[in-house]
Amino acid sequence: MRKHSRRFREILQKVEHNKLYKPIDAIDLLKDLSNVKFIETIEAHIVLNLDPKYADQQLRSTVVLPKGTGKKIRIAVIAKDDQLQSLNEEADIIGSEDLIQDIKNGYLDFDKLIATPDVMPLIAKLGKILGPRGLMPSPKAGTVTTNLYDTVKQFRLGKLEYRVDRSGIVHVPFGKLNFSSADLMINLIALYNSIDKNRPSGAKGKYWKSMYLSTTMGPSIPLDFLMMKENII
Repeated sequence: MRKHSRRFREILQKVEHNKLYKPIDAIDLLKDLSNVKFIETIEAHIVLNLDPKYADQQLRSTVVLPKGTGKKIRIAVIAKDDQLQSLNEEADIIGSEDLIQDIKNGYLDFDKLIATPDVMPLIAKLGKILGPRGLMPSPKAGTVTTNLYDTVKQFRLGKLEYRVDRSGIVHVPFGKLNFSSADLMINLIALYNSIDKNRPSGAKGKYWKSMYLSTTMGPSIPLDFLMMKENII
């Protein structure tokens, strides 16, 4: 059985686990409960009626959080030299075959890798390096594109990828606790709408099963997610 710290046990007592919280109330409660010395990330954990072992029940997409993620990310771009000129200062790292070689030699000082379709055959040989770290560019993740400038800008502003895990759960960070409750709510609604819109074709019956909000060091709050669908926040 997992053991919790005294700090965690004390704040856990302030959560009514047999209650489904209104989304805005859950956000406010997590902000009130936070008592650590750093700014926590707030996450949504969504249980869907999906079995990802079937191809038509897999969920993988992207969403642009209107209020951003609150996290600064280093973005690398691999493309032909003539396509890199348009990026100016949008990307942190740019390169072509030289950057591919650097990655092959162990350089991984970036959080997101974006590439154009014409260089993907060259990047494919880096699959064993990039794949386990979730850095391999993919059309489904929005990181393989012919529009480098706009794509880099979107990820800089708050675009992120989400996918369902093996147990049918989606885990998505959607901001920092120093965001206003209203801004966090806007991000959460954008995430809810995106997951609802991208319902896999093989999903049958009830799609949404349950939803929880939590923070880096905080408890899990059960959410009445139907209120977002009914515009009750």
